[in-house]
Amino acid sequence: MTLTLRPISRAEHLAFVASLPSASHMQLPSWGDVKPDWQAESLGWFDAAGRPVGVGLVLLRPLPKVKRYLAYLPEGPVIDWHAPGLERWLEPMLAYLKRRGAFSVKMGPPVVVRRWSPEAVKAAIADPGAHRLRDADATSYEPRAGELAERLRRLGWRQAEPGGEEGFAVGQPRYVCQVPFAGRSLEDVHRGLNQQWRRNVKKAGKAGVTVVRGGYQDLPVFHGLYAETAERDRFIARPLSYFQRMWTALTAEDPDRMRLYLAQHEGDVLAAATMLIVGGHVWYSYGASTSRKREVQPNNAMQWRMMTDAHELGAHVYDFRGITDTLEESNHLLGLLRFKVGAGGEAVEYLGEWDFPLNRLLHKAFDVYMARR
Repeated sequence: MTLTLRPISRAEHLAFVASLPSASHMQLPSWGDVKPDWQAESLGWFDAAGRPVGVGLVLLRPLPKVKRYLAYLPEGPVIDWHAPGLERWLEPMLAYLKRRGAFSVKMGPPVVVRRWSPEAVKAAIADPGAHRLRDADATSYEPRAGELAERLRRLGWRQAEPGGEEGFAVGQPRYVCQVPFAGRSLEDVHRGLNQQWRRNVKKAGKAGVTVVRGGYQDLPVFHGLYAETAERDRFIARPLSYFQRMWTALTAEDPDRMRLYLAQHEGDVLAAATMLIVGGHVWYSYGASTSRKREVQPNNAMQWRMMTDAHELGAHVYDFRGITDTLEESNHLLGLLRFKVGAGGEAVEYLGEWDFPLNRLLHKAFDVYMARR
């Protein structure tokens, strides 16, 4: 079956995504509005009868001083990754993006490779012989993921290192933590919390912590906590304008695409978080908290409220997003892994991101440029 590819409108893009159980928020037209340093374009694949069979949001980042671009499809494109004849999907995309001026293409197939249950992760952390998640036996495997990786290599794609270590300053986490909701009651989800989590949620309630929904006007409060969190946890904070643009863009597409939650105690906001919703997939996106009054457990209370709301929405998964795959006690991110897995989350490995250099010289030059920034 021959497939054709062409640019599509936002309406066509959204209509196709709406026909699916879910898709990444980074593959929606609105995500392009969140990234002003990139040009965004929606692409669609069509079968011989002209029916849409796939979509992709492409972000184009210009190379300084020349009209050539890095083309990036974060957590996409949204196609049938296990269909026979993968080249029928990817070759038209590469040809189009080359004509568009791309010197390299980066994509992130939303394909799960393996999963570790909360119990398996806990055992791996306790095992002195396990230094990374991949050292521990997975609870389940997706055999077709390995076949897909081999097909991509044969087609000339190269697997990038997790976290964008190839120097493009872009990249989505290869390892995430997800709490499965499909077929589970809220009581089932609550029973999946570990003992410490259940104790902390109960303690927060007794202490008088309340969790409320916020709006655009509350983003400066969120950002104040976020900046404090960034300093404490040693990462570079995004500016307030980023979150304001994110709110405006996502809620313009769907009023309930993005939510803000605030955990309060005696009038003092102690924690805040953003939540994103696309179909049956709900993401905990950005979180922030102060060091004050940590004993009243505002983060557990806030996450449980978000999980409760996600379950009420009919979500099939609550996604805590990225986790470290390092199990060393010296890693400062291990505590975050314990926190997320303690909520009943599975560790999930995706296929990762893949590069196709269309111009190897410019691909290398851009790599060097981004590494020096």
